[in-house]
Amino acid sequence: MEPFQIVEQTNTLRLGDWEQRCPGLVVGFTLRSGGYSEAPFHSLNLGLHVGDSPERVRKNRERLCQALGFPFDAWTCAEQVHGTTVRQVTATVRGAGRAQQETAVPAVDGLYTDEPGILLTSFYADCVPLFFLDPQKRVIGLAHAGWKGTVGGIAAVMLQALADSYGCTPSSLLVAIGPAIRGCCYEVDERVMEHVRRLPCDWEACVRAAGAGRYMLDLAALNQQILLEAGVRSSMISRSHYCTACHPELFFSHRRDAGRTGRMASFIGWKAKGVTSQS
Repeated sequence: MEPFQIVEQTNTLRLGDWEQRCPGLVVGFTLRSGGYSEAPFHSLNLGLHVGDSPERVRKNRERLCQALGFPFDAWTCAEQVHGTTVRQVTATVRGAGRAQQETAVPAVDGLYTDEPGILLTSFYADCVPLFFLDPQKRVIGLAHAGWKGTVGGIAAVMLQALADSYGCTPSSLLVAIGPAIRGCCYEVDERVMEHVRRLPCDWEACVRAAGAGRYMLDLAALNQQILLEAGVRSSMISRSHYCTACHPELFFSHRRDAGRTGRMASFIGWKAKGVTSQS
């Protein structure tokens, strides 16, 4: 069953099970519709780095915050460099990158926190969004996993960071894998497969040969195998079945749209008591 459910009022996919389990938690993934951007970024483009009008992107981000019940100054994001570095977000980092790309948390692809009133966000147009939750310790995290981040083990890096910072154990965590390009549409070559074959997990379950040194790779499934190898329980992992390349009516796709496209956002945050939706 698909864990991400469409909520048309907010133009988002939401992890309803997590939100019901943890009152005050807001978590999900945006759709491409319902914003202000014009073609080829139409319409809810949330990425400041793709050539869209910064003012339209800001309006899109403000609109999403309002729909989610967060002030705009809660929006916090990272630079995203297809690496494996993650960073803890505290009140001093809150709001990084919300209105200008230059102020985003630099050289980082994962963010985590246990503080309420912070909306962690990350951007996608085929890469894999990873969501982390410790419901007892009220710890949350997001990681951006392209193929480089995936084979570099950003999922395991995040697990270690949550253990070091808060004492979270992999077996206590809920992890969700959001919409991404799937094995039906993601063709890779030997250069990528050389890295995949080195992974100490069941990577063979995530790839099929496409002939002449080409392979169809399911990055979402591969991240699931990495999480299992790192000690996350199978019953605690939720994986979306949506392929971003297969659904142009729902998602931007870098590969499908030849690089000229917008970005969806993953988001997760605890609402702070007494905070309104106005910045």
